[in-house]
Amino acid sequence: MIYKIKKHWFSLGLVFSFVAVMSDYSNMLVDVGFFLKDNHLPKILIFLIFIISGLLIDSQQIKSGLKDMAATLSALSVILVFAPLAAVLLSLLPLDTGTIVGLFIVAVMPTTLSSGVVMTKAAGGNMAHALFITILSNIIGIFTIPLVLPWLLSFIDQNKELAINQGQILSRLLILVLLPLLIGMVMKAMVLSRRKLPESKLQIMNQCMIIGIVFISLAGSRHTLMENQMAFFYILLLVSVFHIMLLGASFGLIKMWGIPRGRCESVIFMGSQKTLALSAIIQMTYFSEFGTALLVCVVHHIVHLMMDGYLSMRMNQSRLL
Repeated sequence: MIYKIKKHWFSLGLVFSFVAVMSDYSNMLVDVGFFLKDNHLPKILIFLIFIISGLLIDSQQIKSGLKDMAATLSALSVILVFAPLAAVLLSLLPLDTGTIVGLFIVAVMPTTLSSGVVMTKAAGGNMAHALFITILSNIIGIFTIPLVLPWLLSFIDQNKELAINQGQILSRLLILVLLPLLIGMVMKAMVLSRRKLPESKLQIMNQCMIIGIVFISLAGSRHTLMENQMAFFYILLLVSVFHIMLLGASFGLIKMWGIPRGRCESVIFMGSQKTLALSAIIQMTYFSEFGTALLVCVVHHIVHLMMDGYLSMRMNQSRLL
């Protein structure tokens, strides 16, 4: 029991944050969330998350990742091309605006910062290549999100309510993602190069800060979520189908390019997983009136952790047979 709690503490933390905020009829936690938001804590946390991510990057891993272009292009195709197209297809279903907005936010996100790398390694894949895809997709995402997200939103409505300033979102991503990522990489190369960093502790710090961002976002969205209490169930089904579509695309590209075991794992897990921290920031900054959009981001993250955790275990077992 204790082992399972330790293994799944991040997912449990997300669930606990959701339950705590939704059951807080005194609005004390909501007030705390608004106070932290007004004092720019989410932006500070996302900045720190990407500094730590930069500290965890090894230049040798980048060089190793450059060697496998077939797997790299396959993963990027799922992240940047297939995910938005799958979201457009699912948006044809009779869904409320907030749910579609959340699906579109998830679809344009780069790959996750840590869980996909861990699962790639657990399944017997190339961890260096997984890290390379993480770095590359997050950097490319800075420039694709301001372009692709408005295009996706055009499928919902042309009203100004759903319009976002492309220049503003690009500048925010440059400051909140690229700058701290570079700071972390420079710090590791020039200051901490001879020190062994406690990588597991740094990853835990990142995950704690992600939970903090989600808590603040939930506090701001509580009123809307309380009015849509049944939304969780169809959102769970929606994001499960969406993730299965991404996994299907990953397996299809692996088969098409003939990518063997040992190389295909990073395509499967990095291609289908989406970062939660950045999606929560986007929702909080531009779509705070759509509480169900945040619910889509959080539920998808939990779903892909569960699905891919089971998949990585099965792939590891088949490798050992």
